Amino acid sequence: MGKMFSKIDRLPEFDRDFKKLLKKFKTLEEDFETFINTQLNLYHKLNIDNNGIFKITGLGIETQKIFKAKKFACKSLKGKGVKSGIRIIYAYYEAIDSIEFVEIYYKGDKENEDHKRIKQKYKS
Repeated sequence: MGKMFSKIDRLPEFDRDFKKLLKKFKTLEEDFETFINTQLNLYHKLNIDNNGIFKITGLGIETQKIFKAKKFACKSLKGKGVKSGIRIIYAYYEAIDSIEFVEIYYKGDKENEDHKRIKQKYKS
């Protein structure tokens, strides 16, 4: 596949979320790799929008673009395809081509992303 991102980081909070979900969804590591190589690559590199990624607005953050990925295929959730209910929140730094993962959660556990966490990290 085409060029990947120059840098990919994960906040410690993201890693905590990830570990928790990994207990429930055994294929998460592999699914996450696939997500980066397909969904993120399509959206940010090839400018292909398949309605799987949305910019989060109304956070009062000017300096950073924050995105929510709604299409995430998880093999542990059989028969659901990309509508697994797993959500990923991340920041994309276009200028330096870097991605920073902020939060991962399962819609069955909570409805929405943690705005407080996002604002604490990216407040202008």
